[in-house]
Amino acid sequence: MTLDPLHRWRPLPDKPDYAGFLSFGGAPLAQEPAHLAGVDVAILGAPTDDLVSDRPGTRFAPRAIRAASCPPGPHLEAKIDAFAGLHVVDYGDAAVVPADPVRTHAAIEQLVGEVVDAGVVPIMLGGDHSITEPCATAVARRHGPVGLIHFDTHADTGREVFGVERSHGTPMYRLVQAGSVAGARYAQIGLRGYWPGPDEFAWQREQRIASFFMHDVRDLGIREVVRRALAHVGEGPVYLTVDIDVLDPAFAPGTGTPEPGGMTSVDLLWAVREVAAHAEVVAADLVEVIPSGVGSADITALVGERVVREMLTGLALRR
Repeated sequence: MTLDPLHRWRPLPDKPDYAGFLSFGGAPLAQEPAHLAGVDVAILGAPTDDLVSDRPGTRFAPRAIRAASCPPGPHLEAKIDAFAGLHVVDYGDAAVVPADPVRTHAAIEQLVGEVVDAGVVPIMLGGDHSITEPCATAVARRHGPVGLIHFDTHADTGREVFGVERSHGTPMYRLVQAGSVAGARYAQIGLRGYWPGPDEFAWQREQRIASFFMHDVRDLGIREVVRRALAHVGEGPVYLTVDIDVLDPAFAPGTGTPEPGGMTSVDLLWAVREVAAHAEVVAADLVEVIPSGVGSADITALVGERVVREMLTGLALRR
């Protein structure tokens, strides 16, 4: 059985955001694979930041994103309530182990695998971007090589960062090299700044990865960039990953490696919903949120929560 966080407030349709058990959007809490029967989407958490190269703190994001969530309701633009159109549960957090990224990543991969084995779409709340490696690995073990749509300031295709091969700056390189992600079905959106360098982009061209920079978003518009990204990824299973630092720091100051000149929250929220509505998204994650406030007072956690909600809305529209 699942635990309904709204139980004590029935017959009211929702509860105050600051009261009751904490779950994403007030979704029922589940913990065992048997609880996933009939579920469409499971929200999970990966509260770890042991592999960051700069500012830590994303280990606190899963709780902060859940705390920033609001009750379900119809999307005023999309005209659909994702929580009514989909059976969503909060499946809790992976059993991360502080200072042990190997065991932590194994726990993340196991938890995502449980969800995928049940025929459910996992949406993971990170955590630093290294968590995409065990998440996408678990998905690829069951679906085969997946396409990837990746919103980020940074390509995260480094071979190493500070001499370390497993880092939040290397997961995409490792996934492509392992065959879990098909380079020819991989599109990046929002790149800018000063890293990575020529070697990484040369490798990306060899893999036929499509890179859309912030100047492409500026010059072409987000609608055209997303259209091209979807065309590049094409048919077949897709993993969607969103690093919150794709947003300009004006919209998401709480992140480890902020870079000015980024996307607006209006563009990102639309783009994520569009991808989820038109691609065969089999799993997704949101990463690199560093909370600094409580509940919806934390604007980075708040916009991160809305990114996940747009993922859900897009998935509901695709039904």
